[in-house]
Amino acid sequence: MSELTYLLLRFGFLLVLWAFIFGVVYALRSDLFGSRVRRTPGEQGNPPFVASAVTPPVAPPVAPPVAPPVMPPVAPASPPPGGGSSFTQLISPSRGTGGTDAPTRLVITSGPKEGLEIELSKEPLTIGRSSASGLVIRDDYTSTHHARLMLWSGEWVIQDLDSTNGTFLDGKRVSLPTPIPLNTPVRIGTTSFELRR
Repeated sequence: MSELTYLLLRFGFLLVLWAFIFGVVYALRSDLFGSRVRRTPGEQGNPPFVASAVTPPVAPPVAPPVAPPVMPPVAPASPPPGGGSSFTQLISPSRGTGGTDAPTRLVITSGPKEGLEIELSKEPLTIGRSSASGLVIRDDYTSTHHARLMLWSGEWVIQDLDSTNGTFLDGKRVSLPTPIPLNTPVRIGTTSFELRR
């Protein structure tokens, strides 16, 4: 290869390298500061912000307040023969039937917190690495907000919160909120737990 060809190749590679560097700098500048405002031919002499400074913005018209409709009083329905109010069960499914067969505690069966028991209330229990979680599990396989345990229609349900490594109920990955039977293992990261009475 002649000396002239070698020199031309070096300059060509240098030009491509500088073009690449300028492209990267331009892309960074656009990301950080945004793109330039393009003016139309009619506004060459005025900066783009003069029009908004001279003309104040017009507030949208505000509709007059409307009073909420008044509902006539409704006589309470007679309770069903079983004793409870069906209306209460309809508006608050998380209260459930409150039967004696519902689990009352969560027992960790394997993992760093093995043997720990948590009393279950009617409130949802969040599980994850976050210190705001009801059950904090700190390992490399648990997401910050990994899963949620909640009471729905008298049954405890596990819901995966789009975790990276998944939530497993009896060895099967959970993708939708799924009821948890008694004494069935649930695995999150390296920790397994069961619901018991």
